[in-house]
Amino acid sequence: MPATPLPRLMVAPNGARLTDDDHPAVPVTIPQIVTTAQECARAGARAMHFHVRGDDKAHILDAGLYREALGELALAVPDLHLQITTETVGRYGPQDMRNVTRDTRPPGVSIGVPEMMPSGAPTAEDCAFYSWLAEQGILTQHICYAPDQLRLLGQLLQAAALPRSGVWCLFVIGHYTGAISDPAVIDECLAVMADEGIDGDWAICAFRTEEAACIRHAVARGGKLRVGFENSMFMADGSIAPDNAARVREAAAMLDDPAL
Repeated sequence: MPATPLPRLMVAPNGARLTDDDHPAVPVTIPQIVTTAQECARAGARAMHFHVRGDDKAHILDAGLYREALGELALAVPDLHLQITTETVGRYGPQDMRNVTRDTRPPGVSIGVPEMMPSGAPTAEDCAFYSWLAEQGILTQHICYAPDQLRLLGQLLQAAALPRSGVWCLFVIGHYTGAISDPAVIDECLAVMADEGIDGDWAICAFRTEEAACIRHAVARGGKLRVGFENSMFMADGSIAPDNAARVREAAAMLDDPAL
């Protein structure tokens, strides 16, 4: 069976840090997430990466909330690939990441490579977990915050005897704290990926006003995109987007014409 292709355009509408106090269009409740998903699907998104929030609007790894959201989303946007996050945000650890995924059994999950393997080497528990993900058919996107983390991913694939083809990756270009999103990092990631023999399907996300240049470079290199308020509220002209759908609409146009 051929590997499932990574959707060309994924929206990440809320992330772990921003709330509707930062921008009124950041979805923090499940009904708001559902409405945002519908708007973004109409704008051209083919997948959504989302975070659920507790009563205090804070990021939470909660299987019950994820199952509730996934149920509502499956009815509202049946053609949208749905990806939960396991991001730790300094509150959680690898066991929490594994537990919420096992208890939710989502269609898709994103897992930060260094968050799951903080020791810098895959353990037997890591191998068992990633093998379980493959057996369950849970589409896993490996989040790499730096090029060298693709080497750790390569170690995992070898240790767990998992295929190196059809691997979904996300290259995080820059950082929310202010590190510049440099398009050249995309080339560095691709070089390491090739060196590790990973035949991956990859996308990028980037931050602030540098996002547009990173999008253009990724598209030129054959990559896919994740956009949305988790990483940037800026349109390519430097203005603040009115909502996530506007970011999706512009990114969809750039996928078709990187010169925009």
